[in-house]
Amino acid sequence: MSDVVEISTAETYALRRAVLRDNDPTRSVEFPEDDLPNTVHLGIRNEQGDVVATSSWVLKECPDYPGMPAVQLRGMATATELQGTGVGGLLIETGIARFAASGFGLMWARARDSALGFYDRQQCVVIGDGFIDDTTGLAHHVVVRHLDAGTAG
Repeated sequence: MSDVVEISTAETYALRRAVLRDNDPTRSVEFPEDDLPNTVHLGIRNEQGDVVATSSWVLKECPDYPGMPAVQLRGMATATELQGTGVGGLLIETGIARFAASGFGLMWARARDSALGFYDRQQCVVIGDGFIDDTTGLAHHVVVRHLDAGTAG
């Protein structure tokens, strides 16, 4: 495995489709913010150069914390065979370090309920009521992590 590196928007699509859309080519994996100038896509490549984990970071205020400089984690995906190995946590920690150093105070995500255990391990907390995501039809919650001291809440 290589280090976390910046990747292009297009390099996120195959893994997003496989992990987030069950390889269904009719379900979009493009997000409206993907190509904004300040959106950052992070990835991890295997020895063959294939992207095996991705995360996309969008400078976007969290509705529950108006006025706080925030970054939204979007479209995180890890190859099935690597889930549970720590690569997702490495992506989050790398993104958090980058944005905390730039003065951002909060990371937030619209997390699938099936991933809430993962986000709990990343020191995130669930806020607010759950909802059904319009794109996936799956249950989600908003999770947050304060970046100043790396603590949740």
